[in-house]
Amino acid sequence: MQATLKSEVTFTGIGLHSGRPVRMVVRPASAEYGIWFRRSDVVGLDPLIPARWDAVEPSRLCTRLVNDAGVSVSTVEHVMAALAGCGIHNALIEIDGPEVPILDGSAAPFVTGFLARGVQDLDAANRAFKILRPIEVTDGVARARLDPAETLEIDFHIEFDDAAIGRQAKTLNMANGAFVRELCNSRTFCRQVDVDAMHAGGLALGGSLENAVVVEGDKVLTPGGFRHADEAVRHKMLDALGDLALAGAPILGRYSGYRAGHALTNKLLRALFAQPDSYCMVICDESQARRLPGACVRSADLRAVA
Repeated sequence: MQATLKSEVTFTGIGLHSGRPVRMVVRPASAEYGIWFRRSDVVGLDPLIPARWDAVEPSRLCTRLVNDAGVSVSTVEHVMAALAGCGIHNALIEIDGPEVPILDGSAAPFVTGFLARGVQDLDAANRAFKILRPIEVTDGVARARLDPAETLEIDFHIEFDDAAIGRQAKTLNMANGAFVRELCNSRTFCRQVDVDAMHAGGLALGGSLENAVVVEGDKVLTPGGFRHADEAVRHKMLDALGDLALAGAPILGRYSGYRAGHALTNKLLRALFAQPDSYCMVICDESQARRLPGACVRSADLRAVA
């Protein structure tokens, strides 16, 4: 069954890049509504922005959505991952600024808020995109790929010169609360040299050691260190789920990423939908629905990582 929230939930924080306060309210929506953002601060232009792959506009370091009127919202990947990971397919996200609040740099605060409100089943069947043949895109050495599979699987590899991160790899079947248990509390990460460069360029003005894991060589500068020894690759998988959620329906397939980022995952979705013989839309039977990300998620799954 498709699902939505039982009641609205509010999040307040600062934008990662602007450093400005943001208030965001995620509201329940009816079956077949999908996920939409609404800029409550916009007057005189269409404030509704679809959470969809073809609304993505290239931007540095995050996923940015733009509607036909030029109204945008950025850094949507963490809340999109939380919605997908909690099995929420329909919601209206009202926000009073151009950027989703960064909170602690992970998706856990969103997941906590959603599960506290509860998830409501709707009288509509789940649809999903079933991958029929491999699709791959590259950018230099980086690559992203989708292969046929019975459920969503994510396989990710990263390599960084900084010894604090180094090489990391992880593979997960995303069914039955795996996102909530394994990925949702993994925070965004960066190198101190990149932080300095972003600040000099007027970016990441809201970034701090409270909402990112910052490393320098073999040192972790953020107090308390990593939440997981492989938190960096887990966060890349979190981002991938959020970006794949912009397909507009769950994906039944195996996503493989090697040094991939937001732009490459979006490029992969564009390649997928440009080749209609590479996928088909299916109405999920009971067995398929039980294997979707977010199906059967419980509050106990969140306590496992809290």
